[in-house]
Amino acid sequence: MKLTVSKSKNSASFYVQKSIRKPNGSVTTVTIEKLGNLDQVRAKAGGMDPYVWAQEYVDELNRREYEEQKEIIVSCSPSRLLKKDERKSYNCGYLFLQKIYYSLGLHNVCKTISSRHLFEYDLNDILSKLVYTRILYPSSKLAANRQAASFLEKPSFELHDMYRALSVLAGENDFIQAELYKNSQKVVARRRDILYYDCTNYFFELEEADDLRRYGKSKQHQPLPLVGMGLFMDYDGIPLAFDIYPGNKSEQPTLKPLEKKIIKDYGLEQIIVCTDAGLSSKTNRKFNDLSVGGERVRSFITTQSVKTLPAYLKEFALEPSGWHLTGDSRTYNIDELVENEHYDKIFYKDRWIKEDLSGRKMREGAKPLEQHLIVSFSPKYKNYQRRIRQGQIDRAQELIKSGRYRQRPKNQNDPHRFIARNRMTEDGEVCAKEVPYLNTDVVAEEEKYDGFYAVCTNLDDAGIDQIIRINKKRWEIEECFRIMKTEFKARPVFLQREDRIKAHFLTCFIALFIFRILEKKLDEKYTCEQIIRTLREMTVYRPGEKLGYLPSYTRTDLTDALHEVAGFRTDYEILTDISMKKVIRNTKKK
Repeated sequence: MKLTVSKSKNSASFYVQKSIRKPNGSVTTVTIEKLGNLDQVRAKAGGMDPYVWAQEYVDELNRREYEEQKEIIVSCSPSRLLKKDERKSYNCGYLFLQKIYYSLGLHNVCKTISSRHLFEYDLNDILSKLVYTRILYPSSKLAANRQAASFLEKPSFELHDMYRALSVLAGENDFIQAELYKNSQKVVARRRDILYYDCTNYFFELEEADDLRRYGKSKQHQPLPLVGMGLFMDYDGIPLAFDIYPGNKSEQPTLKPLEKKIIKDYGLEQIIVCTDAGLSSKTNRKFNDLSVGGERVRSFITTQSVKTLPAYLKEFALEPSGWHLTGDSRTYNIDELVENEHYDKIFYKDRWIKEDLSGRKMREGAKPLEQHLIVSFSPKYKNYQRRIRQGQIDRAQELIKSGRYRQRPKNQNDPHRFIARNRMTEDGEVCAKEVPYLNTDVVAEEEKYDGFYAVCTNLDDAGIDQIIRINKKRWEIEECFRIMKTEFKARPVFLQREDRIKAHFLTCFIALFIFRILEKKLDEKYTCEQIIRTLREMTVYRPGEKLGYLPSYTRTDLTDALHEVAGFRTDYEILTDISMKKVIRNTKKK
């Protein structure tokens, strides 16, 4: 680097410039830094001559560059023991998470919370470490405290500080979620018009229930106390808000309170809420059927079980004639389809209805809810359902043959639902002997609905293609739950106090929030498992004091992509202490 002074009649401008060689072999000069005009440099120089100060400044930059780029020789001795309790290996993968954490302003959120409380620990350090370890090393808070020591930046807190901070975080839950949403709009584009809502639950390995952890129907079929979680997600698959409720509570009443809260706190105006059939109660549909001044403010799109439709609508849905293809004016009979020609196509029929889909008679004077019922049929989906069922039938026959069948509730995918029992003697007389057999009536009843899928909506200005496209993205909220349960191991929860349990799920929510943004920045080219495994394996080795850091991971396309979106690199052959400090500072820039 060199000092360049551009003089004019009345002043001079000072630049730090450097000559670089282009890939084609030509040499060009680029400006590294503009120091300012003569008056500005004189102010920086204090009492020194501005030209002398500027030259010394450039000399110092050249010295630093030399120190950063010079080859480092590491000497090791086969007779010298390692120092006790000295850590040599550090994880640097968390830095890519930290870049997003700070861009979301969570450090400022913690600063605001700290100003409202009288504690001395660093809340930002605790929350950030809880989030990073939840993604990279999901485990108990005790183990997370130990794993945090593997990061380049050592934790400044003790285990008891972490537990106390959980209580504070629980009390600030709503504030954190609202600030996270507001700040995220500066980091990634977010669609505010289409929201997805779903619920899941988490089991706790204890026998005695309490006010929050209650016995209910477990998604994992575990006979243990549960805590339920309701989650809103935007159209791009990024979490929006969540809430926790007792495990014995029905899912359906959880939608309205959380939706009201985000409408108020997040300033949402015109929204479409998309849910599955389990959350599509009449109350929820009516809540999201709101128009003001002739303009629709809230709308819904929800899946609708064909099996539970009133008889006349079920007849309409299953009738083989009257089906359409988008962009095709012809009418089709699905019983006459040529499978090879129409295998990948989706047929539909639709109608508007004003009746109560539950089949119950409406109260006198009650306002009908006008809904657009869209039924689709897919030959490919039909074959898929029959292939899955055949596997269940085969397992049911094996259970009958081996005698290992059991008396238990017949769940949706349980082969026991196809097993019936008769009690008779070999002569056919009724007695105590039980004879199991395959119930073909149940098989035939289920086959009637193969390939059919229904959706209900109150949108009157959206095309059928658009409605189906919106509904198709519901899988992403299921993916969110899968990531939290499988990759982040949100269960089991090693906490007892209600406030700390809620804080645990808050850290899981923030971890999911950050991870989904990282996925988007990577253009969703890599799986969740690939990203987490790579971040976990990105370690650096420190051979000794002031000797820098040696990357001990494999450089891949994914590590290159991570460095590109983060704006720094940790994959040089060696990073000096100064270089690593620069990287860490980079992750904490807004």
